[in-house]
Amino acid sequence: MTRPPLLDPLTLRHTLGAYPTGVALIAAEVQGRTLGMLANSFTSVSLDPPLVSMSFAHTSTTWPTLSQAKRLGISALGAGDAARADLLRRPSTDRFEGIKVHQHEGSAMTLPDAAATFIVERHSEIEAGDHVVAFFAVVDHSRDHQVTPLVFHSGTFHALNA
Repeated sequence: MTRPPLLDPLTLRHTLGAYPTGVALIAAEVQGRTLGMLANSFTSVSLDPPLVSMSFAHTSTTWPTLSQAKRLGISALGAGDAARADLLRRPSTDRFEGIKVHQHEGSAMTLPDAAATFIVERHSEIEAGDHVVAFFAVVDHSRDHQVTPLVFHSGTFHALNA
């Protein structure tokens, strides 16, 4: 297979920004503190077995520690969460300051009032360019039908309009 020519990463990021995605927080308690990070790479993979995935940059300083948790929580942020999402983009040492989280059995942490939550366990990982794609087995989940999702599009957060 012929390798395509190297593309400018900033131009590619701009083009990818035309595709809206949801915004999810993956979080857990690790070594006595709440750790987590936002991602817009959350996606369903399989219903049988129930699997979801997220991608993490090799440069992430949070994922190597967060990946040690037995169970993790994934919260799909709601349309009213743009301000909370901005807070969750802070450096990891300040990320959860003033943010309420709900602790679940096995170290998983989720946000109250999220559009949906998933309790997951690590299943497998694959290397993919400058990222690792992590697959998770879903062990529990819930959805709040009253909350519409927060959408990330062209580098900013948006509410999804009906």
